[in-house]
Amino acid sequence: MKTTETQVTAVATKIAIQGIKGSFHHQVAGSWFGTDAPLAECMSFPALVKSLVTKESGLGIMALENSIAGSIIPNYALIDKHNLHIIGEHYLNISMNLMALPGQTLADIKEVHSHPMALLQCTEFLRQYPHIKLVESADTAESARYIGQQNLSGIAAIGSPIAAEMFGLKILAESIHNIQNNQTRFVIVKTQNSALPQEEINKASVKFELEDTPGSLATMLNVMNNCKLNLTKIQSMPIAETPFKYSFFVDVVFEKYKHYQKAKAILELMTTQFKVLGEYKNGKI
Repeated sequence: MKTTETQVTAVATKIAIQGIKGSFHHQVAGSWFGTDAPLAECMSFPALVKSLVTKESGLGIMALENSIAGSIIPNYALIDKHNLHIIGEHYLNISMNLMALPGQTLADIKEVHSHPMALLQCTEFLRQYPHIKLVESADTAESARYIGQQNLSGIAAIGSPIAAEMFGLKILAESIHNIQNNQTRFVIVKTQNSALPQEEINKASVKFELEDTPGSLATMLNVMNNCKLNLTKIQSMPIAETPFKYSFFVDVVFEKYKHYQKAKAILELMTTQFKVLGEYKNGKI
């Protein structure tokens, strides 16, 4: 659900998305900010972050995890490194479709182009066609546009039905993702923290590092449990400067902000580094 702040801000600033119109990020932008919101189309997540840091854009939309393919770990690192703030989240039902020029059939297809995460979500379908070469691209919608603009026979894209319609392609196979209940979690980010009233906040994303001692992580999790926080995500990431040590990215939901506030105060004392990446409304319905 949108906040008043994001609705107001979107009127005056660009929204950075990964990919082009017709992409899944574009769909999220329409849901959050309306179909008329000005967009900055970025062909990579680092380019999206640069758009925010240089103030070309005021808000950004980043995919963080997919229910089939898992976490997009580099995006956690981008948010952390550039001190972005998560101010909201959106869960989008994803429909992956194989599309090509009109008049083509599956037998004609020699290559399939799409974003790596899209290809990962469709491995079982693609395994049926071992002769088809898989080509990674920057964006699902860009792959569809490329095929349409270049009038390429024998090449298909994987993307949304909207992309097929926008770029004049025919869907050869619908809903080809491995599991039909396919969702991607997107976060809304900006370079400054949100100003949501505490009573509206019921989810937080934090990052922390721990001393390498037995039971340290278990102790942290017990603190969260004792403070009535529900852990919904934990993602470890190697610390490049310190081999075999890890930082942890954690999402928690809670009924009362004071419970989270108590846990945060304790965790700050127990960790070697503690950072709040965002405090916002739970977008999961």
